[in-house]
Amino acid sequence: MKAIPVKQISSKEQDNTGRFNIREIQEILNGNDLVHGLHKHDFFFVLVLQQGQGRHEIDFIQYEVHEHTVFIIRPGQVHRLELRANSSGHLLEFDRTFYQPKNTLTDQRWKKATSKNHCEVEAARFVKLQSILGSIMNEYSTKQDGYVEAIKANLDLFFIEYLRQSRHPGIIAKSENGYMYERFSAFVQLLETNICHMKSVAQYAGMLNLSSYQLNAITKSAVGKTVSDLINEQIILEAKRYLLATPHQVKDIADHLGYEDASYFVRFFKKQTGYSPEVFRKNFK
Repeated sequence: MKAIPVKQISSKEQDNTGRFNIREIQEILNGNDLVHGLHKHDFFFVLVLQQGQGRHEIDFIQYEVHEHTVFIIRPGQVHRLELRANSSGHLLEFDRTFYQPKNTLTDQRWKKATSKNHCEVEAARFVKLQSILGSIMNEYSTKQDGYVEAIKANLDLFFIEYLRQSRHPGIIAKSENGYMYERFSAFVQLLETNICHMKSVAQYAGMLNLSSYQLNAITKSAVGKTVSDLINEQIILEAKRYLLATPHQVKDIADHLGYEDASYFVRFFKKQTGYSPEVFRKNFK
């Protein structure tokens, strides 16, 4: 089965430190509008817009592009982007090998940041984000001794500011229990990776060394939903990705998602969304 198109980091540099790139938006646009159809990445994509007009769709949620806006896309998320030629700012791209905080508090902050795809920053405070990006850009351009560590340190600062300045903090951030948050984040990562062949609450609980009751308590505390709710949402999200980003037949998508009976998948999809897969594809593509 043909996969959803996956874009690669444009930087040719790659070693045991991982992949990283930062570019100015003006350089990317080169005086032209940018239109990217539905695709995904195998890396983190951070778009920071000082000025901007256009549209950004992330996992089928539409955002209008405005000035002083930050978008963060996790590996595997599907998005499409339209930017007008007069947009400005920075684009950062990096993989988990390059940036994966080891400190528990920093890692929790990083996971909270990446749980929010969109943030509108107050104009008066956007200057601080710009300053951090300027430091990253300088380190990446000059590549002096220790530049990789300097970039990672500046990324730590950037995501601290991102969480401080967000007008729309994610619901997940309400959880103040560090252990519960860490377990919830681990569950979400397992869910995104294994949804095509694992759909049982007990399976995910077992992988986390928890009981089903404990995992349900964690997800309800974090986002007010049961584990089954989140499993169903992830199935539907993956189905939508393939319905809108590929030409595959519904039976092939059902098979990809682990359903031997395509008719059962169709009934499940319609119950969850109100549309059959074919009608959803026709109306929303």
